[in-house]
Amino acid sequence: MSGRARLALWAWAATLLAACALLPLVDPFFWIVEAAVLLAVQSGVGAAARRVPLARPLTIAAQAVVGLMLLTLDFARHQALAGLIPGPEAFRYFAELLRQGGDDIARYAVPAPLESDGIRLMLVGGVLVIGLLVDALAVTFRSAAPAGLPLLALYSVAAGLSDGGADWLWFLAAATGYLMLLLAEGRERLSQWGRVFGGAPRLPGGGRGGQAAPVRTGRRIGALALGVALAVPLALPAMDGGLLDGTGTGVGSGTGGGGTISAVNPLVSLRDSLNVDEDRQVLSVRTDSDALSDLYLRIVSLDDFDGSTWKPSKRRVTAVPEGLFPTPAGLGPDVERVQTETTVSAADWYAQDWLPMPYPPSGVRIDGNWRYEPVGMTLVGDHGQNTRGLTYEVRSLDVRPTAEQLAAAPRPPAGLRQEYTELPDSLPPVVAQTAREVTEGTSNAYEQAVALQEYFAVTGGFEYDTEVQVGSGSQAIARFLEDRQGFCVHFSFAMAAMARSLGIPARVAVGFAPGSPQADGSVSVTLRDAHAWPELYFEGVGWTRFEPTPTRGSVPSYTVENTPGNTVPDPALPSRNTASEPPVAPSASESCSARLKKLEACPSESAAAVAVTGGGGPAWYAVLGWSLGGLAVLVLPLAPMLWRLRIRALRLGAHGRGEADAAPHVLAVWEELSDTAWDFGIPPEESRTPRRAADRIVRLGQLDAAAAASVHRVADAVEQVLYAPRPRPAAGLAEDVRRARTGLRAAVGRGTALRARFAPRSTVRVVWAASDRWAALRRRVAAARPALRKASGQQG
Repeated sequence: MSGRARLALWAWAATLLAACALLPLVDPFFWIVEAAVLLAVQSGVGAAARRVPLARPLTIAAQAVVGLMLLTLDFARHQALAGLIPGPEAFRYFAELLRQGGDDIARYAVPAPLESDGIRLMLVGGVLVIGLLVDALAVTFRSAAPAGLPLLALYSVAAGLSDGGADWLWFLAAATGYLMLLLAEGRERLSQWGRVFGGAPRLPGGGRGGQAAPVRTGRRIGALALGVALAVPLALPAMDGGLLDGTGTGVGSGTGGGGTISAVNPLVSLRDSLNVDEDRQVLSVRTDSDALSDLYLRIVSLDDFDGSTWKPSKRRVTAVPEGLFPTPAGLGPDVERVQTETTVSAADWYAQDWLPMPYPPSGVRIDGNWRYEPVGMTLVGDHGQNTRGLTYEVRSLDVRPTAEQLAAAPRPPAGLRQEYTELPDSLPPVVAQTAREVTEGTSNAYEQAVALQEYFAVTGGFEYDTEVQVGSGSQAIARFLEDRQGFCVHFSFAMAAMARSLGIPARVAVGFAPGSPQADGSVSVTLRDAHAWPELYFEGVGWTRFEPTPTRGSVPSYTVENTPGNTVPDPALPSRNTASEPPVAPSASESCSARLKKLEACPSESAAAVAVTGGGGPAWYAVLGWSLGGLAVLVLPLAPMLWRLRIRALRLGAHGRGEADAAPHVLAVWEELSDTAWDFGIPPEESRTPRRAADRIVRLGQLDAAAAASVHRVADAVEQVLYAPRPRPAAGLAEDVRRARTGLRAAVGRGTALRARFAPRSTVRVVWAASDRWAALRRRVAAARPALRKASGQQG
């Protein structure tokens, strides 16, 4: 076997070893065999193309075409020409499978069922794409080191989705494959220098010694690098023990006798659940409670607020208590409570690690491996346990405090108050300021909580909108308070943060709002009932639910005053979305008799919903052509503006903070400042020094003092990069450029400002860059002409 063929074999093996990290994500794991066979065919095509030999781009193209044909044969043979050649119908089917796979990934917990063709296409197709990249880099271009990047991407995706139970094993597999690929490439290169590098040295007497010194050295380096990667995390406290930490902590690992739990944030898919096109039943609930409007099913509480988002704290879990659970924290004997029995049946596809239950639970009867988190009074699955297809019984307390009891609640304990009123320093002051304004005139924590609830639900002018992004960062709540549009996540986050700013202990609960009663006496809980709400602590009552989200859930009875003209919605009324108002005219089903329904003679509820079965419409390629033409008409005039926005974002975006990153960042910022001035009519003069160029921009742009100072700060940073022995990173340069841009815009007329935005002069750099690349291509073609007359030097 030639050295290049041996290297291709190791590239195939390294890709499969890295792909093994995906095995815990899907059950069963037979897909890896399928991927291995298809990847072997794709790699074999590459080996044959290199042996012909074909040019490197043609080799990669041949592998890509064969890989696509293999996927077509495996997944879309019925939509392809001769079952092998993909056409428009096959590509549409691929798109549908990928969409289905994305939906299934959001729907299923790990491990997902392999019955989903969408998930199988993502796995097998992803391995083929990564394998093509690794083979191209390591074998075709003989550069094995960069091939570690696609391998790392494959492992990182798997590690990010798995539960972390055996990540270190998959890391070892991926790292071993990569190191062997590096050694194979190194040996293949060294072997071309002579026998001393390709084989072991001869000993006296004609025998062979040990391995060649370069190979031994390479293996030692590889082993040392692998050992460092595994051992260094053990010495870094921030990394929680590293890959070799064998303490057995955490749900899903260990002995099951204790440990801690650090849960993923359940808010990731909440908005997607609310926006599903086809609502699906998640849970079927039967209860003896007479207050169905208060039947919230709580999954987990989020009590750690870092300024960007709320998430569950890392807490210790124990065995599920036998019999009755401990009394909830803070609940006194004087508060009315009713014991209720609830039976919950989860759908076969709903795999949730946390157990949805009414709060507070006082006992659970359930099969499987479950652990109990005492602070939040929640149950979480252990060793891969989830809710898929389970039926369980929950005893819970329906706590019914009065407004008087909540108003008279004493001050919470100091430790609890300190933990649950903690706010990050990055939280904008407007949050606390708004909380004080809303609660002005109140006399206790209960009145403050009710005022906050009514502000969001009724009087503040907020609108419920599930299309709004959740947002991140310390400014997310401030933006929500300004825009006044959002869904339950925004309302619960904002109210909990504002309550904490007032000294009221608060956290956010995630679960399901009350579902819809059914004719058989059960309650159907669907994806669109997914919800988040704030819980505030009152001593003597405990954690108490509030409902700030308008048109969602039910307003607690203890927050409603029985006075005329009260504006708070009636808690007995079912929740409904404002976007689904009842129609004025009767629907077709209402005006159709039972006899006509039986004969299927009723008209459709919507003429737009009737599918057109006949022909006569434009062909798909005509629709596609017109669509692309219309898109071009819309996009082409805006292309210069879009290009400048993209370039500006790249130049002023995030960058490294080390000394090595100072020069590229400063020079990029200076280039953006020069192009910005050019857009406003001040063309650059490359012969000037940065200081002279800055003076010219300030003078011709007629900048004010603040903008001028910003321009000079950027110029000073450029001079330091150009002339200082060790340039240091300079902070705030991006903001200086934005301030200079504002000054330039203020000094010009409306026409110049519009031209700078929609037709910026600096976009001529695109033409210059294209001209340079064309000239370079022509030079390469001219230099390659003599070589094209001879056989390629590429050997198999």
